[in-house]
Amino acid sequence: MNSPQAEHTSRRIVITGANSGIGYFTALELARSGDTVVLVCRNRAKAEAAAEAIINEVPAASVIVEELNLADLESVKDFAEAQTEPIDVLVNNAGVMMPPSRIETVDGFELQFGTNHLGHFALTGRLLPQLLAATSPKVVTISSVAHKQRPHLDFDNLQAASGYNPHRPTQTRSSPTFCSPSNLIAAPAPPGHLW
Repeated sequence: MNSPQAEHTSRRIVITGANSGIGYFTALELARSGDTVVLVCRNRAKAEAAAEAIINEVPAASVIVEELNLADLESVKDFAEAQTEPIDVLVNNAGVMMPPSRIETVDGFELQFGTNHLGHFALTGRLLPQLLAATSPKVVTISSVAHKQRPHLDFDNLQAASGYNPHRPTQTRSSPTFCSPSNLIAAPAPPGHLW
């Protein structure tokens, strides 16, 4: 009887925010299963430390470190343009949570909304050619349950420009993430297609 590892075909998996938390443990377990994991983080030193920890635990791991700041759409563009290989799985995991005061991204968006939703939306769109080049591409977007606390979008104040509350952008962020097409599809797409 073959082990699952022996039958596993290595995939290239890009994970944002892979230096800690859910992103790190996702990368660790996927590396353990034989996949090539690309740790995509805004802080290269933290990403390199995470890569070293993964390799210490899984010496045969294939780990690549890439730098990306989702709060800067130019950084998203540069990262995507530098990707030349097919991407089998994109895990949109990185995020910021509840800064005590309203902060804007480089592009002028409220930080949580701009990073957690718009940054990943732009990244996914820009990586579509690499995803579509894979045999059976998948996009996984991690979110929180904060949308249940405030289940509607305030379209008149998406940027939290008035009455900033650190909880509100997180709640607003979760709702559009759950409405993204990548979250509505549970079944794998046919080869060469994304739903």
